[in-house]
Amino acid sequence: CEEAAYEERQYPAGKWACVTKGEPLYEQSISLSFMKLMRYICKENSVGCYLGMTIPVLNEIHLTKEGTELEREVLTAYYIPGEFQQNPPAPVDPEIHITERAPLRVLARVFYGMTTEETILREIALFWELLGSTDAVLQETYIVAVYENPSIPQRRNEIWFIRRAE
Repeated sequence: CEEAAYEERQYPAGKWACVTKGEPLYEQSISLSFMKLMRYICKENSVGCYLGMTIPVLNEIHLTKEGTELEREVLTAYYIPGEFQQNPPAPVDPEIHITERAPLRVLARVFYGMTTEETILREIALFWELLGSTDAVLQETYIVAVYENPSIPQRRNEIWFIRRAE
């Protein structure tokens, strides 16, 4: 049985804790943002307790107008667990904001390894090659979904193409 090249998924609306960073390197932005989110998850919140980890952690990226590089600003988002969805604990860190995100329909494709600007641009190009020309998805905004600890060398990731609203 061959693995599917990609799949379409629908995610419900929900509350997310988000941090936006614009460091010189993509890896720096996601690392700094994730460390802030981990402190929020672990105890630096208005209830002072561990909230629980959810996956995937999302990194929303934008391509430059030429489509050859990533914009510096990356939004890193952590889905707030179900028991806190109605009333999310407030973050202690002012750089973390709680956002209600609308339902999301994506085309998702798995890839393994480290997530660098180079690997992400390659995965986006491969996915476009697979899809062919289409106006059904956004062409400037993408999401990198991370499912495992960054220290795992061959960790599972996905590149998400966001479906346009119909």
